[in-house]
Amino acid sequence: MHLKLIGINHKTAPIEVREKFYLDTTQQDLLLSELKNHPKVCEAFVLSTCNRTEVYVHLIEDEPIEFIFHMIAQMKHIVLSKEYKRHLYYYDGQEAITHLLKVTTGLDSLILGERQILGQVKSAFDRAREKVMLGKYFNILSNVAIRTGKKAHAETEISAGGSSVSWAAIVMAEKILDSLCDKKVLIMGAGKMSELAVQQIAQKTVAKLYIMNRTQETGEKLAQRYHAISCAFCDVKEILSEVDICICSTDAPHYILDKGTVGKALALRQGRSVVLIDISMPRNIDPQVSTLKGVSLFILDDLDKIVDENMRKRQVAIGDVERMIHGKVTEFLTKVKKVQDKQFDYSSKVVQSLTHRQ
Repeated sequence: MHLKLIGINHKTAPIEVREKFYLDTTQQDLLLSELKNHPKVCEAFVLSTCNRTEVYVHLIEDEPIEFIFHMIAQMKHIVLSKEYKRHLYYYDGQEAITHLLKVTTGLDSLILGERQILGQVKSAFDRAREKVMLGKYFNILSNVAIRTGKKAHAETEISAGGSSVSWAAIVMAEKILDSLCDKKVLIMGAGKMSELAVQQIAQKTVAKLYIMNRTQETGEKLAQRYHAISCAFCDVKEILSEVDICICSTDAPHYILDKGTVGKALALRQGRSVVLIDISMPRNIDPQVSTLKGVSLFILDDLDKIVDENMRKRQVAIGDVERMIHGKVTEFLTKVKKVQDKQFDYSSKVVQSLTHRQ
C-alpha cells in the first residue's frame, strides 16, 4: 500500500501563507472529486483547519504527489512558486500514519493537546466517506486514528485544563488585561470557535458581552443562551468604540475589519486602547490595523506563547501519548497485513481453481 501525505502547517508556514491554501468545505469536496477522478488515486481524505491543510492519499503506484498541491493552487488561483513549495512537507507510509496520530491526539497542534482537532479529523474522514473516497485501508485508518485521539485525551493529561484555540485566546486576553472582570467584550462570529469563547467568557463576570454575526438570527440565538447582547455588523464602529477587547472568529473569506473602520472607532474612544484577537482562518482583521496607535492586534500564531500550569502537565504527558501512538501504528499495519494476506489467499485459490479446470 502506497500511503502518502502532503501538507502545510503552523510549523512550516506563517499564517499569511497558510491562509492561501486553506480549503473551505466546498473546496474540500471539489478536491476530493478531482482526486476521485485521478487514475492513480485509490483513496483520499482532506484535512483543512486554521493551522494546517493536509491531503492523505493511497496510490496504486509509488510516485511523487506534488501534483495535489498544484490542484489546490489552481483551485485557489495561486501561482505555486518556489517560495510556497519550501513550506510543504511530505510523509510516506509509516511516517504519514504516525503524523496523523500526532495530529488527532493534539501533539502536532499549535495549542498542545487541543481537543477540537479530533472532531475536525473525524469530519474529514466523514466527508471523504460521503464522496466514496474511503476504501478498506482508509476505513481501518480512520477507526485507528479516532480511537487513538479519544484514548489519549481520556487516559493521559495531554489536554489538561482548557485546550482549544478559543481557550488560548481567552487566556491571552486575561494576561493582557490582567482580568476580564468588569470588561466589555465583543465576539465576532457565532460558529463553534466563537461559542467556545462565549462559554468561557460567560463565566468571567464581564461588564458586557456583545455577539456580532453576519446572520443576526444565529447571533441572537447564541446571545440568548449566554445572556449576551446581539448586535448587527452595521453597528461595528459604535461597538468597537465601547469594548475593551474584540475576539474575531468568522468564516468570512476576506477582511471584515479594516484599518479605516477601526480608525473611526478609535476616534470615539478618547485615547482608550483596544485589544483585537483574530482567530479566523483566513484572517478577518486587516494586519494594517496593527499600525494604528492604541490597537494591540494578535493572531493565531501568537497563541503558542500562552504557557501555564496546564501546559506543563501536558508536556509531561507527551511521552505517554507517543508510546500510545507507536502501539497504534503497529496495530494499523497489522490489520492492513491481514487484509492483504486474505486478498492473496483468495487470489491464489482463484488461480488454482482456473488451473484445475484447464
